[in-house]
Amino acid sequence: MKKGLPEGAYGLKDGQKKYIPYIPTDKVMPEFTALSIVIGIILCIIFGAANAYLGLKVGMTVSASIPAGVVSMAIVRVLLKRKSILENNMVQTIASAGESLVAGAIFTIPALFLWGEAPTALTMTVITLVGGVLGVVFMIPIRKYLIVKEHGVLPYPEGVACAEVLVAGEEGGNSAKMVFIGGAVGAIYKLIGDGFKMFPTEIEKTIEGYSNATVGMDTLPALLGVGYIVGPRISSYMLIGAILGWLCFIPMITFFGMGSSEVIFPATDVIKNLGPWEIWSNYLKYIGAGAVATGGIVSLGKSLPVIISSFKDALKGLKQKGEVVEVERTDRDLGPKFIIGMIIASIILIAILPQIPVGWFGALLIVIFGFFFVTVSSRVVGLVGSSSNPISGMTIAAILLTTILLKVTGMSGKEGMISALCIGAVVCTASAIAGDTSQDLKTGYLVGATPWKQQVGELVGVLAAAIAVGFIMILLNKAYTFGSKELAAPQAGLMKLIIEGIMDGNLPWNLVFMGAVSSIIFELLGVSSLPVAIGLYLPIHLSTPIMVGGLIKGIIDKFVKNENKRTAANEAGILYGSGLIAGEGIMGVILAGFAVGGKDFALANPIVGQFGSLVIFILLALSLVYMLKVAMKDAETDKA
Repeated sequence: MKKGLPEGAYGLKDGQKKYIPYIPTDKVMPEFTALSIVIGIILCIIFGAANAYLGLKVGMTVSASIPAGVVSMAIVRVLLKRKSILENNMVQTIASAGESLVAGAIFTIPALFLWGEAPTALTMTVITLVGGVLGVVFMIPIRKYLIVKEHGVLPYPEGVACAEVLVAGEEGGNSAKMVFIGGAVGAIYKLIGDGFKMFPTEIEKTIEGYSNATVGMDTLPALLGVGYIVGPRISSYMLIGAILGWLCFIPMITFFGMGSSEVIFPATDVIKNLGPWEIWSNYLKYIGAGAVATGGIVSLGKSLPVIISSFKDALKGLKQKGEVVEVERTDRDLGPKFIIGMIIASIILIAILPQIPVGWFGALLIVIFGFFFVTVSSRVVGLVGSSSNPISGMTIAAILLTTILLKVTGMSGKEGMISALCIGAVVCTASAIAGDTSQDLKTGYLVGATPWKQQVGELVGVLAAAIAVGFIMILLNKAYTFGSKELAAPQAGLMKLIIEGIMDGNLPWNLVFMGAVSSIIFELLGVSSLPVAIGLYLPIHLSTPIMVGGLIKGIIDKFVKNENKRTAANEAGILYGSGLIAGEGIMGVILAGFAVGGKDFALANPIVGQFGSLVIFILLALSLVYMLKVAMKDAETDKA
């Protein structure tokens, strides 16, 4: 009997017209229960708090979907002896909303503190709650397009990985062992590397004689796992963008700026004194933001006809007076009346509540930009996963346009800047939640969850996280102070810089246009610009380990001719990679929690340096190769 996800989980096979989920549509089992809600809310707040600290410190968060799924299995299945994969799926759906909503908050709201404002917990709750609700309801009408119609086209790596983890935990046996071995390896690796700091988990080398050109790698197990799941094509697109940024744009900026004795905005020092990271932070991120915005526009344009069709199909439900249409359990979304009602209510609240001082014009901008970036975010995570979703890049693009429009209409000074930031905060939160929702709905699609119940679960998670986030932010600011060495709040600082730059009339538009033209060039060459733009915006250190995982997947696909062996290897790679992501994610959240409590496990000095770290990462990659070989050998034995 075949274990794991059903046939067609990674794309329909020849002759297969429809994907049949793990739990068939005609089977009903516990899903949206009191237990799943309570555990989900608790994990939602825990993951949200830990990720708030982590994101404010380093500018990125840890995806909570897979860690929440694993923790849920440990509680629900192992401790409470309840066997319901859909109940576990609901727990991770609610819990992961906390991490996503917090990302929207920490990338924007600290700018208010940096301006000397003192937003209340209620203010931050209202901003993130409205953004979170819009993120969920805007994503619902496009679910059938992105999740169902694009099944097998958009990989949704973390959504698929989470489904594999849930199924492996449900079945036990070898599948579960593969996931949990990967989880143990990922957790121990993260603990030793980033907990005890026995070796650096970020390595880099500046190329001598080539103007700040730098190559680097975050030697982390989750990135290796993501690379295998997304495959060689998307991995290579991301690496192309990273190479363009770190081996072309950064050296070019350095070369032409070396002779200048003047400070070129937005940097605060002359270029000859800047290293590669300073060039990236002050110049390349603007280029990347322009590329991501343009790639997002192109992506939206390509999918707009089908999106419009999806909305038309949803609106037809309003015209069915008394007509009963039988819809399968696994295809039931929240109704169009609910969606439209929530959108209208959100617009009114945005326009009239003093906590979001944007007025009716700002409310209109939020709806327009919110829908656009929700669509883009939902598609981006389908390509590269939530961990690589450039939410801050999308927020930069939204803030650019919003601040310009507000300035044109006469809103300037402190009032205009606060309004622009609030609009950006709502849009940022909506984009982050939409990405999380689409990953969760992909997981639900594979395991056989009920979509409308998951969508309600997302809203429950949004509400819980929004209530908690204000108190968390105030506590962290009091403890460490935003903008300090302890909590630099890098993304929020950048948003502040952009808004001030536009209001003062000195934004580096040339850099933004360079990124936009770069995306257009790749589209003209027939290359999908969005994953390239993501690679351009993010540090090269993230793209290189993802490429390693993608290469291993590419080698299997190209050189393993036996279909049974290839299928077995790829399933094992997905399971082991999922475990690596889960293990690192859980340990990352644990370490962040200890950091908030002031606990530091770091050794005085690393045991090995950068070369040792590279060797350890190579051994990690070889462990993935070994698991693939074992799977292929088992497949050959079973056939015999």
